[in-house]
Amino acid sequence: MVLTVVFGLIVLRLVAQLVLNRLNAAEVRRSGRMPPPSIKAIMDEATHARSVGYTLARLRLGSIEEVFEAVVLAAVLGAGVLSWLYAPFDGWAPGGAWNGALYLLAVSALLSIPGLPFEWWSQFRLEQRFGFNQSTPRLWLVDKLKGLGLLLLIGFPLIWALLSLLRWLHETWWIWGFALLFSFQLLMLVLYPKLILPLFNKLAPLEDGELRTRLLDLADHAGFRAKSIYVMDGSKRSAHSNAFFTGFGRFRRIVLYDTLIAQLPPEELSAVLAHEIGHYKRGHVPKMLAVAAVLQLAGFALIAWLAESAWFNPAFGFRAGALAPTFLLFGLLSGLVTFWFSPVLNLVSRRHEYEADAFASEMVGGPQPMVAALRRLAQKNLSNLTPHPLYSGFHYSHPTTVERERALLAAVNPPAGG
Repeated sequence: MVLTVVFGLIVLRLVAQLVLNRLNAAEVRRSGRMPPPSIKAIMDEATHARSVGYTLARLRLGSIEEVFEAVVLAAVLGAGVLSWLYAPFDGWAPGGAWNGALYLLAVSALLSIPGLPFEWWSQFRLEQRFGFNQSTPRLWLVDKLKGLGLLLLIGFPLIWALLSLLRWLHETWWIWGFALLFSFQLLMLVLYPKLILPLFNKLAPLEDGELRTRLLDLADHAGFRAKSIYVMDGSKRSAHSNAFFTGFGRFRRIVLYDTLIAQLPPEELSAVLAHEIGHYKRGHVPKMLAVAAVLQLAGFALIAWLAESAWFNPAFGFRAGALAPTFLLFGLLSGLVTFWFSPVLNLVSRRHEYEADAFASEMVGGPQPMVAALRRLAQKNLSNLTPHPLYSGFHYSHPTTVERERALLAAVNPPAGG
């Protein structure tokens, strides 16, 4: 019965994903044939045609990958591969934390292998075709090896500690497990830009000059005290541009991709910086951390209940009470359920983007710099400006450029009677 339900959820999610992809592809083709006026204001005909081609190519690859992943997951669960792999690890020290941690790491590494050809094709075929790829096969391989090394160096002690809590604290282990993992995640918000990110990219303070002075003055005006703004060499892997906010308190940092600095003039960069500061000033980081904490605590409670149940682990060939397999199964299967709730989280995220845009508009004296920046970034990144509403609800954490521009302009020119 358990396997039947799981296979049903796998099929149900896959069907939903493929339907959403088809709806989105149809919407994109329609806009390609008859671009609405809102699109013509953002992209010229040639750029929009490339955007349509890029979006359709990504949808085709995504559909193939989703079918492949569903087949692999169903085969691994149905054939008992996971329990077969668990037997030798558990045989070393039944119920031990260290061998359970090794098992989880080994299976995670093995399950990532089937997806590597899709990642490679996406980077060196699809992204290359549309002029975005800046990486090399050697750099791609080195990144994978570094990621595997970090998985062992950081993942093993963390997983060992989580599994050991059951032996140390018994029934209340899951409460302390949540506290341990959430504390670790908060610590990583501080350590990631200092210790992890430099392993993959170079971070350097923005050089002295007019741009640095302008951006730091803006940060001061916005009430965001920053010693420096950092530039990341994102161009070593991709021509896509981005900016992000990391850390909290006095450890907060704003990082701009070098591609972003190359693509935007100073007034538009100021708007992008003000947008990132807006996330901080509007309290989006602690709000999302609070949501994540609630969901994580609920997840630990569910894992504890499933591990002790007489039906969950045995359905997949594991003994009841074995915590490491429950962690693995939860990680593999939780997405079958959380997929259906992604529109809710995306709705919250999009609301935060609108609020950060509004803050940016206030800080730079009007919506035009932010509108111009959004238009330029949409052109440079070949953004899909006309996703199907259902697809957007499930996959877009940010509103489209058209939606953001409309909201920015409506704030200064409200409709009659509004």
